[in-house]
Amino acid sequence: MRLLSQRLLLILLLCLAAPAFAAKPKAIVLFYADDLGYGDTSAYGQAKVPTPNLERLASEGCRFCDAHSATPICTPSRFSLLTGRYAFRRPGTRILDGDAKLILPVEGSGEENVTLPVLMKRAGYRTAAIGKWHLGLGKGDAPIDWNGTIKPSPREVGFDKSFVMAATADRVPCVFVEDGAVVGLDPNDPIEVSYDNAERKWPDELTAHSNPELLKEWGRPSDRQHDKTIIDGISRIGHMRGGKSAIWKDQDIADRITAEAEAFIKESSGKPIFLYFATNDIHVPRDPSPRFRGVSKLGIRGDATVQMDDCLGRIRKALAENGYNDTLFIFTSDNGPKVSDGYEDGARDDWADENPAAPFRGGKYTVYEGGTRMPMIVAWPGRVKPGTENHALISQTDFARSLAKIVDVEVPAGACSDSQELSYVLLGDSEKGRESLVEQPAWGAWGYRKGAWKLIDSAEPQLYFLDDDPGERNNLAKEQPAKVAELRAELRALTAQ
Repeated sequence: MRLLSQRLLLILLLCLAAPAFAAKPKAIVLFYADDLGYGDTSAYGQAKVPTPNLERLASEGCRFCDAHSATPICTPSRFSLLTGRYAFRRPGTRILDGDAKLILPVEGSGEENVTLPVLMKRAGYRTAAIGKWHLGLGKGDAPIDWNGTIKPSPREVGFDKSFVMAATADRVPCVFVEDGAVVGLDPNDPIEVSYDNAERKWPDELTAHSNPELLKEWGRPSDRQHDKTIIDGISRIGHMRGGKSAIWKDQDIADRITAEAEAFIKESSGKPIFLYFATNDIHVPRDPSPRFRGVSKLGIRGDATVQMDDCLGRIRKALAENGYNDTLFIFTSDNGPKVSDGYEDGARDDWADENPAAPFRGGKYTVYEGGTRMPMIVAWPGRVKPGTENHALISQTDFARSLAKIVDVEVPAGACSDSQELSYVLLGDSEKGRESLVEQPAWGAWGYRKGAWKLIDSAEPQLYFLDDDPGERNNLAKEQPAKVAELRAELRALTAQ
């Protein structure tokens, strides 16, 4: 009897010592910024761009120092986050046009295709996607009919509610799509969209070429890609006509999508929710609300960052006001920064002496650390220790399995195949993260992290040891040929699967 009691006591002590999630969070919010660099906000050391709401989130949670998007560009990063799979495993995950077909697997297409929002639904959460989408819409077997029901849309991939931009603010159509239908569309003024490369698609089309006098000062294109239809004083990628009653005002985008998020939170009060909120800020074209102009010391790009921070504060306020004090809140970005990306908005001059990826090298489109190493802050009252830092290597691809663990839902066999279950890293309990990760390029050479080692697999390979050289300036490839060969073999084996 005494021996049995000792064994029972030992089992009890082990159970108490083992970390466990006592309860699911009432809300999970994934706030996804756009083109925001590691060094872009005051929460990560940028003194000229005040982001008090983000600073407060960091003070209440854990600030990550080695968290990564899967790629240095938007569409494939979003794909990887929502599927738990590297985007290179799915053909067609380039930067999508506004009329591209949906690239996410639809609900019910096989257990191996289960997405993060589907997992959240199975765990009992009401799900919503609000803001930038950029993952395609429709089947692609015919051009999208913007004047009817668009299907599949976010609803078919696991979101109960959606209010999204089809792609990005620099791409047509410049309208919001709510649950598969264009918001505010007049059926007598149908929308037409084309990504024809012609300088002008229709004789009466207003473009940067035909009517440059209609352009806002900061809406002037800097390349031939962004010089097509003028909408709200800004030329866009692609051609659009019609739908005048549905067209957004760029200065209202942040307020509009935040209001939709607030409404979703309010109408869901009392129910568990999963909110995927994807801002357009600070992606081009940057045209923040007038109330944010001049509030930073770094021009329109800094002002757009302050606007993004305001959106974050409003969402957190809405959560508190509607009983969601037990919220797991994750803030991060889709890829590294790009100061000037298609428009002459003054950012090039404003940021001439600043590195928005500081202290790292590179940014959007590159596989240097600045391209995929993201700001990431995680807070969960009573669960994540406030005011802490975590240096574990973790990928946004890991969100799927990690969140599934937290909400106690099973990930089917074959699903989320590149996602690793790192829930205790995500919540700041451990710094034992991934051993390695692949950095898929926008084009050109691939990147590969293994611990502090970093390989860029180019014709003349680059090898860096980041503990000593976070800025990737000292190429060790010639000194360490064996390490290059080792990492290259591992990278190519992973990408060949």
